[in-house]
Amino acid sequence: MKNVLFIAPPAGGKGTISEKLVAEFGYEHISTGDLLREIDKTTPLGKEVDDRLKMGKLIDDDLVLKLLKEKLETLEGKPFILDGCPRNLAQAQKCDELFAEMGLSLDVVIELKVPYDVVLNRAIGRITCPKCKSIYNTVTKKPRNLGICDSCGENLIHRSDDNEETFRTRYDAFVEVTEPIADFYKDRGIYEAIDGLHDVYEETVSVLRK
Repeated sequence: MKNVLFIAPPAGGKGTISEKLVAEFGYEHISTGDLLREIDKTTPLGKEVDDRLKMGKLIDDDLVLKLLKEKLETLEGKPFILDGCPRNLAQAQKCDELFAEMGLSLDVVIELKVPYDVVLNRAIGRITCPKCKSIYNTVTKKPRNLGICDSCGENLIHRSDDNEETFRTRYDAFVEVTEPIADFYKDRGIYEAIDGLHDVYEETVSVLRK
């Protein structure tokens, strides 16, 4: 299967689709958000990252790329999904350099098109599993047992950055900083757009199998 980058607004569905691709095709899902949240928050760097995430602010490019490289070095040939990086044009260019250096390739970039009101409601209602990273929603995708992960039985949590004020900051940053990288990948001929409200998974698999 092809190595893929998803571009989507916050709560646009990248995590849900990635979870299915991991289960069906053995992908490695590399979420830079998860990598950043897993940093030891007792260290000065970890505290800085945690504070910036809670405010919806972006993280320094060099730190993000360092974490990405460390993760890519562990893959041993598995196909990967990038989720959250590259987040801007500078990161996209540096990722190209990193992949060339490591003998890897980014084969397709898929943008999920989802309206603002839909992703806002998804974000406010989102609850996640801190152990296996499964994603649920208090309105659209409830777990079988309230507050308990269907997959591993862990207590689900509501992320501190999933509130309307922080969401608006993150969404505006996506529109201003991240969405423009679509043109970078269009120029390379590896960009695809998918309607994020209709048959998203099936369309994604179809693109990956081209």
